Amino acid sequence: MPPVSPELISPRSARVNAARRLAKRNFRGKDRLFLAEGPQAVREAAGHRADGTPTLVELFATVEAAERYADIIGEARQAGARVHLASEDVIADISTTVTPQGLVGVCRFLDTPFEDILAARPRLVAVLAHVRDPGNAGTVLRCADAAGAEAVVLTDASVDLYNPKAVRASVGSLFHLPVAVGVPVERAVQGLKEAGVRILAADGAGDRDLDEELDKGTMGGPTAWVFGNEAWGLPEETRALADAVVRVPIHGKAESLNLATAAAVCLYASARAQRAREGCRSVTES
Repeated sequence: MPPVSPELISPRSARVNAARRLAKRNFRGKDRLFLAEGPQAVREAAGHRADGTPTLVELFATVEAAERYADIIGEARQAGARVHLASEDVIADISTTVTPQGLVGVCRFLDTPFEDILAARPRLVAVLAHVRDPGNAGTVLRCADAAGAEAVVLTDASVDLYNPKAVRASVGSLFHLPVAVGVPVERAVQGLKEAGVRILAADGAGDRDLDEELDKGTMGGPTAWVFGNEAWGLPEETRALADAVVRVPIHGKAESLNLATAAAVCLYASARAQRAREGCRSVTES
């Protein structure tokens, strides 16, 4: 296993410069590498492999963080990653957060070909169409992971999966389930339909009510939820591709739900229905 260097890495090191530039999308795409920051993300990266290849390539850690998270340092070394001790200034220079946690990992891209996702015959999928905010994208990915979805698809009109804010917002879920990127929304919908998946577009102006769909017992089959832009939702041409356009009912006085909250409600509704023997029906139904 590569050893931990006993000396602090120089701020002018080529390795530091290479890691620093991964804050920019064009360099991430060129190198096919991204940053994972903080103990949770680094731990997940250290334990992740894609086709037998370790995802974590390199790890920068302050002396304090290396001592506090000695187990993570050990896992990183076990994965074959080069570990560098660094000053807090170097970590702050590489990090994209205001208050770095002392660990910054350099990871290989891990997105999955869309065809592989289809071949796995998924039962629950989140499709992010026109989602531009990286924090929302990462949070929806986390919700999909928590609800037991088998995959997430980011269309070509959505934010970069490896944006540091998206990676942080996923809180490690990026390493838990297959994610396809850059898929045209028409291709995503058509491919999933051909795989036997029902397409539901989540939209506040939808003509179907989520509660009513649950009461009817129609939510138990393989389902892909399509989520749109935070500000203006889904365009008409995207809604037209779906089998149904479903709204989350607002029972109180709130104007609407934000994207991540609505996604959590929709994904958990499907998860509950799929786990029920005959779909999910109202608890008040006789």
